Amino acid sequence: MRLSRSEKWFYVINNTLLFIAGMSCLIPLLNLAAISLSEYEAVAAGRVGIWPVGFSLESYKMLIDGTPIMRTFRNSLVITGFGVLFSMLFTVLAAYPLSKGYFYARRFFTLGIVFTMLFGIQAIPAFLVNRALGIVDTYWALWLPGLVSAYNMLVLKSFFEQIPEEMNEAAQIDGSSEWRLLWQIVLPLSLPVLATLTLFYGVGYWNSFQSVLINIHDSSKFNLAVLVQNMVANQSLLQSLNNVQPQEADQMLTPESIRSAGIMVMLVPLLVVYPFLQKYFVKGVLIGAVKG
Repeated sequence: MRLSRSEKWFYVINNTLLFIAGMSCLIPLLNLAAISLSEYEAVAAGRVGIWPVGFSLESYKMLIDGTPIMRTFRNSLVITGFGVLFSMLFTVLAAYPLSKGYFYARRFFTLGIVFTMLFGIQAIPAFLVNRALGIVDTYWALWLPGLVSAYNMLVLKSFFEQIPEEMNEAAQIDGSSEWRLLWQIVLPLSLPVLATLTLFYGVGYWNSFQSVLINIHDSSKFNLAVLVQNMVANQSLLQSLNNVQPQEADQMLTPESIRSAGIMVMLVPLLVVYPFLQKYFVKGVLIGAVKG
């Protein structure tokens, strides 16, 4: 297809802007990775760009030996894993009946859920509710307030509504119950949007920071986001490393390399998971967001 001059200019400008936006995200990430892998002298002199100068894994080694990063990593896995499981389960159970035209209270509940999107979840009211329920300082205080995202539920509901009703009727004629219809027919056909919502929930739980600070008081239950914030905000991490190896830490590590290593540890799991879900991402969002 031959493009007009205005279309060519549009694609040139569009691709240029996308390239600049991509580089603005990629370059800081490469700089963090390079600092975390570079030798002490290069980091201290500020000579590290997007490639490591020298190569050293000392910052990661000291991060593992001198900080509770492995424990916080495990806590983040627990928070994210169970959080995504609970959220997806209840999102599906909420979206499925609301996608059925024969559900008599469908309009009432849908409007009620849309109404909650006007306010969102505020941290202090959520904390007061959690305290009244007696779940403060437990991970239930993180899972319950954000159990179902109204936006995600509406996306999934729209996706379910686009599945041909004839397919459901054929299954029901063959004796299929609603549960069997949901788990064996509807959910397998909804894999793109389920993968997309799993990514949404997973990123939210993995990066949860404010809710952890407010609701979790036992430091042994903190997640990676809180630990990394402490590393960025103060010097306590480097001091703890000095206590571990007082003769070597000051000579071989800088606060920047430790902080960069911590941020990379937090980012890498998401960077590893994202490519496996990316192929479903655009299809899941677009199909689920368009109401038929």
